[in-house]
Amino acid sequence: MRRLLTLLALTALLVAVSCRTGTKTLLPNVSGKAGEVIVVMDKDSWEGDLGNQVRDVLAGDCPYLAQKEPMYSLVHVAPTGFADLFKVHRNIVIFNIDPAAETPGMVYRSDVWARPQCIVQLTARSVGEALESFRDNSPRILSTLEQAERDRIITNSKLYEEKALFPAVAEIFGGSPHFPSGYKLKKKTDRFIWIADEKQYSNQGVFIYKYPAAANDNFTVENIIAHRNRVLQDNVPGMFEGTYMTTSTYIPPTVEFISFRGRQFAQTRGFWEVHNDFMGGPFVSHSFYGPGGEDIIVVEAFVYAPKYDKRHYLRQVESIIYSFEWQKENEKP
Repeated sequence: MRRLLTLLALTALLVAVSCRTGTKTLLPNVSGKAGEVIVVMDKDSWEGDLGNQVRDVLAGDCPYLAQKEPMYSLVHVAPTGFADLFKVHRNIVIFNIDPAAETPGMVYRSDVWARPQCIVQLTARSVGEALESFRDNSPRILSTLEQAERDRIITNSKLYEEKALFPAVAEIFGGSPHFPSGYKLKKKTDRFIWIADEKQYSNQGVFIYKYPAAANDNFTVENIIAHRNRVLQDNVPGMFEGTYMTTSTYIPPTVEFISFRGRQFAQTRGFWEVHNDFMGGPFVSHSFYGPGGEDIIVVEAFVYAPKYDKRHYLRQVESIIYSFEWQKENEKP
């Protein structure tokens, strides 16, 4: 009888906890390919100005890729066809156009029908109002989708992490990104580390290096690229004598300043190439002050995949450098 009463008490406790926490823990995993977005919209709107604007924004050219590739692959679904099969997709943008709508606007939700899921719902009284609202909110919609894709990759990186790499990097730089299974240490000095996932026809790599901070102008594109070229010439040789990685000047690199979860850094995008050879591809780097402010630390992601589209490869390795944590943060319980 005592055991029965204990079992009943535990069952009641579990039911109570379930009621308090909701059903998110019971949601299925998301479906769909990485970089894919379901767009729920009626056919007439999809074939008109609203659909054209959505395609221009969400399926526009991915920046700093050698060949044209869309930011996202779009799948159109009419509202009448938006069944359970589509509701568990990873990214969904829903257009609810109703003349009787009481609260038009944009709503961002997560983990509604699956997890980890990103849903953007736009409610408007007319197609014209929807078009205007979408234009006004385009930067935030793109940012929301990109962050959802990035968070999924970071979560998997931590779940299937190559545990030995974080302390190896943190020993020199005070922190490290989280590298998933498959990444290996290629080179390590007291100021430079090269880690990569190299396959037969693709190479996703990360450089971490540091150099002394100057009194000013540490984060201008000229200063960042000058240091980059010197570091890579010394540490990243090409296949043949006299060749080494450097920065392509065909399309000038750009710098923007990012604040991400308590960290501030200068994000540089551009193309790398091999001096005196014909290899090249996209790169993105984060430059920021090291502990104490005496050094500039750079964490850089690059891709070489001449046989494949590069959008997904770059998004994967770029997400890894976004996972950078200082060692003290990583040791929190």
